[in-house]
Amino acid sequence: MKLSSKMLLAAISLPLTLAACASSSDRAATITASDLQHHNWNLVQIDGRDIVTKEGGKSPRLEIGENLTANGNAGCNNFFGQAELKDNQLRVDKMGMTMKMCMGDRMETEQAFSATLMDWSQVMLTDQTLTLKGKTHTLTFELAEWK
Repeated sequence: MKLSSKMLLAAISLPLTLAACASSSDRAATITASDLQHHNWNLVQIDGRDIVTKEGGKSPRLEIGENLTANGNAGCNNFFGQAELKDNQLRVDKMGMTMKMCMGDRMETEQAFSATLMDWSQVMLTDQTLTLKGKTHTLTFELAEWK
């Protein structure tokens, strides 16, 4: 069977084209600091369960600012620290927090929130959601308007 030059060119080009597409999509999946900075995120789920805030309670939130500074509210207490991003994983190093005592759901939310942020968590990002999948918990955030 004799191959024409067009068929031979197509046979050689197809694998190269597919390889180029695969590598460019891998690069698109890499999350950078600029993807996360200057955003305010409200926590909406922990481990797939919706967060319910009682009247007067603060919504847990994460703000990532310039140079990956992180602050917000963990459910009961306010926090601050320096976020680090490496290989699509995020953590907040040397997190400081206020020390209010809260009970029940608010304290459970805070414990899951702070434990996940202080340890390396896999980052998944869309236009409107940020998901942090840690060793124990998965936190799902929605992009929030600045108030």
